[in-house]
Amino acid sequence: MKIRLIVSAFVLATFVHGCKTPKVEIVKQAKIQYDTTIAFGSCNKQNIENKLWVEVVKHKPDLWIWGGDNVYADTDNMKKLEADYNKLLANEDYKRLRETTKITGTWDDHDYGLNDGGVEFVAKKGSQQLFLDFLKVPNDSERRYREGVYSSQIVKSLNGSVKVIVLDTRYFRTALTDDKKNKKRYQPGVYGEGTILGEKQWQWLEAELNGSDADFNIIVSSIQVLSAEHGFEKWANFPHEVDKLKQLIKKSKAQGVILLSGDRHISEFSKTKIEGVSFPLVDFTSSGLTHVYSSFTAEPNKHRVLEVVPELSFGVLKFNFETKAVLMEMRGVGNVLQQKLLQTY
Repeated sequence: MKIRLIVSAFVLATFVHGCKTPKVEIVKQAKIQYDTTIAFGSCNKQNIENKLWVEVVKHKPDLWIWGGDNVYADTDNMKKLEADYNKLLANEDYKRLRETTKITGTWDDHDYGLNDGGVEFVAKKGSQQLFLDFLKVPNDSERRYREGVYSSQIVKSLNGSVKVIVLDTRYFRTALTDDKKNKKRYQPGVYGEGTILGEKQWQWLEAELNGSDADFNIIVSSIQVLSAEHGFEKWANFPHEVDKLKQLIKKSKAQGVILLSGDRHISEFSKTKIEGVSFPLVDFTSSGLTHVYSSFTAEPNKHRVLEVVPELSFGVLKFNFETKAVLMEMRGVGNVLQQKLLQTY
């Protein structure tokens, strides 16, 4: 169990006027440490060296969250997909993370099996079982018998808890709308038409948020939720789904909701305000672990705070339950701190 407050003391000698002997004062300095640490990342090519696992382990996270594209398979051949997962599982640095840290997560299109794929993917049932094998989900888990890889769990410490709600943005997602006007890949569809999560997953998510008494609630989405102006995959391609999520967060009164996302091969913070919710909604995008959009120059995002980081990166969240604060960090090769955001809830 992590200790939240460490008090250190040192002796300070000062000369008092008129005295030849020093007056010794004990000065206490308080150093705040965080109760719970969660790390996450996405976009990991199994055939490329991952330089970040050793750095992730240094943070001693209580949980590692896969944000999707955990391997790059792009196949409906389950033997190939299994071999790709096994190559990642055999990685010695990843083994060290598995030995010391609980692991959860979701998939995205390349480990799902179809680039930009959704409900139409013919091999998704077999792919789901291999994904659950990869995460070492027990054979008798309910997750083996329901459609989609969504799940939730609680990370507890002495001083509070974090609920981690992992979404599946692939299994039920309906067709995207091609952008034929602006030379982008996709554009928002007709408001009210189509879905990202599907009816059953929406019902499940509502129950998870309504029933949560955790101090913080993390919602994991493989694709970005708030960044809406680029032409790639995003929640904003289904604008009614974005509004539905915001209203659900408001109605549930769940505390400290934070969004985590991946997919983009860049890392950035996005933030917005939901009317009637006391805290801002942050979407922390962390991508990628082995490769990035190195030629990135600019991209509009009205919700962005700070800068885009187009470098190898993983995300770290440090929770302080007394101050209701979360320190969000982007970390790179050599554990370099690329960017940080401190948010109080």
